Formats: sequence, structure tokens, C-alpha cells
Amino acid sequence: MPIFEYVCRDCQHPFEAIVSASRQAKCPECQSEALDKQLSVFAVSHGSPVRSRAASQGPSACGSCGDPRGPGSCSMN
Repeated sequence: MPIFEYVCRDCQHPFEAIVSASRQAKCPECQSEALDKQLSVFAVSHGSPVRSRAASQGPSACGSCGDPRGPGSCSMN
């Protein structure tokens, strides 16, 4: 079942809800069904067995100074 993010139109309370086809989301504060669905961002775990090509190549050069050791290396001693 998917988790959606909402903001209640009546009390402006932001919340997340697990929604199924047979169950309408309700605000946990005021029980209103007048909701605005929010755009949400999904997270990806770095512990995934699937690695991207960029991750397997190691760090890239620093975008500020071009240090080949990667971002933040130029400030390290």
C-alpha cells in the first residue's frame, strides 16, 4: 500500500497516510476528508545491491577547484 503526503484544507495540518482503494484518507487532527495531496520525494538506500555506474567509479573531481580527489578534498590537510 502506498504512503501519501497530505495537507488538510480545513486545519492546514500536514501528515502522511497509508491509502488503499477502499479507504479514503482523513486528517488525524480534525477528521476532515478535504485534503490536498502533496508531491513527495522518494529515498534510495546506498546499501542497495544495484550500484550505479557513477558510484562504481569512485568520487569525481571537486566542482569548485577541480581537485581529482573529489569534493571537499581541497580543504583537507
